[in-house]
Amino acid sequence: MPEISRFLGIVVSMLFNDHSPPHFHAAYGSYKISVDILSGVISGRFPKRALKAVLEWYELHKDELLEDWDLAQKHEVLKKIPPLE
Repeated sequence: MPEISRFLGIVVSMLFNDHSPPHFHAAYGSYKISVDILSGVISGRFPKRALKAVLEWYELHKDELLEDWDLAQKHEVLKKIPPLE
């Protein structure tokens, strides 16, 4: 699963040619979630503080996430997205 960002121990990734709707995956230790890029709907479990960080990052980078989603659907190299600072 190609990594697109990493911050605060959270690894954000996206699969090539993954199922719709457009989404990304985040892992923090043994916790894993997927986040729908268009709606912000979350599947999975995450610690509250880590979830807050992922959602803050997501709000800042929706356009880049959609661009990476399009690249992933074409099996092209994904662009790294800056971490949450």
